[in-house]
Amino acid sequence: MAGRDLEERLLAYSLRIVRLCKKLMEKPGVGRVVANQLLKAGTSVGANYQEGQAGQSRADFVAKTSIALKEARETHYWLKLVAGADLVRLELLQNLIDETDQIKKILGAIVLRSRKKIASK
Repeated sequence: MAGRDLEERLLAYSLRIVRLCKKLMEKPGVGRVVANQLLKAGTSVGANYQEGQAGQSRADFVAKTSIALKEARETHYWLKLVAGADLVRLELLQNLIDETDQIKKILGAIVLRSRKKIASK
């Protein structure tokens, strides 16, 4: 996947997270608290990847992309919590959970490949 395509995919992903959080915040209670956590983690995936694209070195790129991966893992947790707590039906979240899994795999592969390149120098 080309970097530009991934940037666009991560932006679309962040927008989906924002829309979900807007829905969660419509009602008072635990949904709002979870929405805040989900919003921070879910939107920082793309932000950290974007920051890594402007990294000053390959090591800086790996560090920022690793943070993006970490945030994707956290987002996955919050999405599963939203579904498990019945804040949103799993059927409505499954596509977003699947997308999160795919993003984790992509970012993980990028980090692994980039670390190998650093180690081979």
